[in-house]
Amino acid sequence: MSKSLDLRRVVVTGIGMVTPLGLDRDTSFDRALSGEGAVDAAPSPIRNWLPNALAACVDPCFAAKLEKNEAGLDKATQFALLASREALVDARQNSWHYDPERLGVFVGVGMGGATTIEALHTRFHDQLQRAASTNGAVSPTVVHPLSVPRLMPNAAAAGISIANQFRGPTHTYSVACASSAMAIGEAFRSIRHGYSDAIVAVGTEAMINPGSFVAWNALRAMAKPFEGNPAASCRPFDLGRTGFVLGEGAAALVLEDAGSAVQRGARIYAEVCGYGSSSDAAHLTQPSRDGQIRAMKMALDDSALVPAAIDYLNAHGTATEAGDVVESEAIQAVFGNRALSLPISSTKSLHGHLIGAAGAVELALTILSLRSGSIAPTAYLDNPDPRCPLDYVPCVARHGHTIRAALSNSFAFGGTNVSLAVRAFYA
Repeated sequence: MSKSLDLRRVVVTGIGMVTPLGLDRDTSFDRALSGEGAVDAAPSPIRNWLPNALAACVDPCFAAKLEKNEAGLDKATQFALLASREALVDARQNSWHYDPERLGVFVGVGMGGATTIEALHTRFHDQLQRAASTNGAVSPTVVHPLSVPRLMPNAAAAGISIANQFRGPTHTYSVACASSAMAIGEAFRSIRHGYSDAIVAVGTEAMINPGSFVAWNALRAMAKPFEGNPAASCRPFDLGRTGFVLGEGAAALVLEDAGSAVQRGARIYAEVCGYGSSSDAAHLTQPSRDGQIRAMKMALDDSALVPAAIDYLNAHGTATEAGDVVESEAIQAVFGNRALSLPISSTKSLHGHLIGAAGAVELALTILSLRSGSIAPTAYLDNPDPRCPLDYVPCVARHGHTIRAALSNSFAFGGTNVSLAVRAFYA
């Protein structure tokens, strides 16, 4: 560990994605720019319970990309492995000369193992019913012996560490919708302060199953189908918004010490330069303007960027009645007059709310926007809410922007707020 007070710069050298928009980074970003959403009717086992349920699902063809020994893992772990594999290839891992003990894996997940838990419960319940009808006993062997390793929240981090022989810090963060944003922020700090040289930071989530949906539905925050076009059902900042749509998927970002990345000639997407995290300490589910303001201000202060230097903001934007208004007010409080001309978008309108994976997916899209100058829209924003009076890039992508720096927000149930700042890298 470096004990120097000199902080190292941290850059992103690889990105991988498995999302409802596509099974890789480029496809996911291109479809986001197209404004074509991935929201549709939920799978039929869910609609048996909730007939109007919506979901943003990953194409089942993702399974063809798995290695043979990965087929039995929980879906959240599978997504994480695929995204990290793409990110590491993108980062030219084969050109690394790092000590494996200084290579880490930081994962954010909201409800890891949800697919395994659902299958376990279903199988056990079926066994109980059969036993009751035949006056037989329930065998404990009905449960798979690897159930615990599959459903444990740190399964994805362990899998990536084992697959790549990374022997440095391996952490899992679970703070609901801010999980992977926090994982990225803490990875940034670990490298900046000299504890690690490179870290794969991942967000992953897979809870498209009846049990999860029934639980989320009880919160009365899930969107109703938009008549004639299910894809348009998640409408952040729109006057007619009715809630969020659950999605699934993963994104992985390779973070490295900038000096080492430059020395080996790596392609650098962006520099991670600021991280702010706060707690509302107010309410389990209701958002707090104060907490969001503090997280954004902390990220700006940490990066030494002034509000005028931010050229794009990826909003948390869940399409809930209270959430969108509170975030709009918080952005205005932080950015002042700059807020009125700042391009802002919520890509959840396209890929749904990926809960634990949301922060990583949205930061990946933010970085790709910074690098390309193209900003994904807030899709289906046809009738803006007057209480959300900012430039939310409605309906259509914008191209040709010079983005010097950007901010990405993740605000979670439980009151955890995370804001991440990135900027174009100059050696």
